[in-house]
Amino acid sequence: MDTTPYIDFAKEKLGVTFNDLELLITAFTHRSYVNEHKKTVKTHNERLEFLGDAVLELVVTEYLYGNFEEPEGILTNWRSSLVRTESISSAASRFGFEPLLRLSRGEKRGSDRAREQILANSFEAVVGALFLDQGYEAAKKFITDAVLATFEEILKTGSWMDPKSHLQEVVQSKEGFTPVYKVLEEVGPDHDKVFTVGVFVNNDLRGQGQGPSKQAGQQKAAEAALKYYAEA
Repeated sequence: MDTTPYIDFAKEKLGVTFNDLELLITAFTHRSYVNEHKKTVKTHNERLEFLGDAVLELVVTEYLYGNFEEPEGILTNWRSSLVRTESISSAASRFGFEPLLRLSRGEKRGSDRAREQILANSFEAVVGALFLDQGYEAAKKFITDAVLATFEEILKTGSWMDPKSHLQEVVQSKEGFTPVYKVLEEVGPDHDKVFTVGVFVNNDLRGQGQGPSKQAGQQKAAEAALKYYAEA
């Protein structure tokens, strides 16, 4: 295989030259790719993901603890907002992970949500590979550039809060009401249901979303409603 894209990625995006380039390539290798190329590829990125998740949590925790005097509950919510799937998959997209992913043909045609999860997992795996090959400080620099650099915006927009809690604060502040959630549609078999949920303010629909559970649908509906109020 042509390893040039991975060498260039390491130099341009991570600012390093990998001693063991196979570590970095493995970080981009999904389990499905190994299953499809059993004769030539033996290792996927899940062990690196396990390691990188721990390094990511440590770096973010160290940063928050050292720079803010907030109580544990607030720090925990801030950390969750920085390391959640949406945040790190977005960082992976910004840093150009997508073309380097090694996926099966089926995974390449997967849903947007599935791709978001794959990107997030690969981000953690790259952190793990960087930690093993270059050490803690190199991993910390990458996390700082890719994730911690977004923290000011997260604070400004309030997106660190749970969407439903955030929406309730916004609605009560702007309109004096409490949001009400209603299931608009429920489709699919019991093992694979999709719920469409609407959130209403004073009987007016302010947002709707879908999810595999009522709670997940409510969260998506709340996110849509927050966008409505941000643009209003």
